[in-house]
Amino acid sequence: MNRAPMTKKGAERLRKELERLKSQERPRIIEAIAEARAHGDLKENAEYHAAREQQSFVEGRIKELEAGLSTAQQIDTSTLNAGNKIVFGAIVDLEDEDTGEAVTYQIVGDMEADIKQNLIAVSSPIARALIGKFEGDSIEFEAPKGVKNYEVTGVRYE
Repeated sequence: MNRAPMTKKGAERLRKELERLKSQERPRIIEAIAEARAHGDLKENAEYHAAREQQSFVEGRIKELEAGLSTAQQIDTSTLNAGNKIVFGAIVDLEDEDTGEAVTYQIVGDMEADIKQNLIAVSSPIARALIGKFEGDSIEFEAPKGVKNYEVTGVRYE
């Protein structure tokens, strides 16, 4: 079986989300469904249908998290000793060669990726372009808005 990589920090964040869904969201939705049922006719009861839809979403997310966490290969990125070579878990400082804009990303597992937190999936085009490169290298990759060119200005593991 091919086990997807996941950082220890990402696994911990996903475990907390799973715990919150099971201990807070699930009981809250069950309560909302029970309350909506008490209002009578379920065919035209918007609260009931909304609660059932929410329940379906939460249960699906719980299954997704449980499956992902149970099969993930957890990697402690602080123990990686790749020097200034970019591998899974690297925190990479980049400078856009066209605009001079600096950005920092960490390469993480697909399940834990969150662009708002600058966590990019190992399977993303930019991560694929970065893997195996070194500090000082330039990369080019196809972004949604066209070809982007970056210089790697720093690589670290924590």
